[in-house]
Amino acid sequence: MAIDDLLDEHEQGERVRAWLRENALGIIGGLALGIAAIYGWQWWGRHQAQQEQQAHGAYTQAVEQLEAGQLDKAGSLLAGQKGTYAALAALRVAKAQVEAGKPEEALATLRGIQADPSLQGVVNERIAQLLNATGKPEEAIRQLAGDTGSTAQELRGDALFASGKQEEAREAYAQALTGTDVASPARRRVELKLQEAGGQVPAAPAEAI
Repeated sequence: MAIDDLLDEHEQGERVRAWLRENALGIIGGLALGIAAIYGWQWWGRHQAQQEQQAHGAYTQAVEQLEAGQLDKAGSLLAGQKGTYAALAALRVAKAQVEAGKPEEALATLRGIQADPSLQGVVNERIAQLLNATGKPEEAIRQLAGDTGSTAQELRGDALFASGKQEEAREAYAQALTGTDVASPARRRVELKLQEAGGQVPAAPAEAI
């Protein structure tokens, strides 16, 4: 190896060492942040798994209490619980409360649900259904604000019809039909409601005949 080559390597080594001295704090800080991020991610994963396990346990116990007829105990098990499992269990509790003739308790249960966005629409529709059943159609309409799904439109139609607003009820039922499959059992129910409100059932699409 030539002397010039050795000098070049020595010079390059010095430059590397100088660079390391100048940037040592940044390198150490970056490594520390990287390690902290990895540790934080692992902790978050364990935390999420623990919460999921806890929620599943509460769901299982609540269902067991429901099957034993202990509605109050089932509801108390879900207090403060969040997430899908808690929402599903609370929906079952509310259904059991309705069947037991306790609609106001069912409403309180439903309103206490802290559901994920994917389930919030279902919760709102259950609340609106109960509000209609307990003679509170105006509250039901407010509960469904922004929901344009077929189930929400049917419930909105029920609330409007109960409020004496037949024309608006017909429009809501007609909208519900547009989003309901022709083969769905729910379609016949909505058609009957539309007729009761004084509307005409639209002809089925040609491809469905």
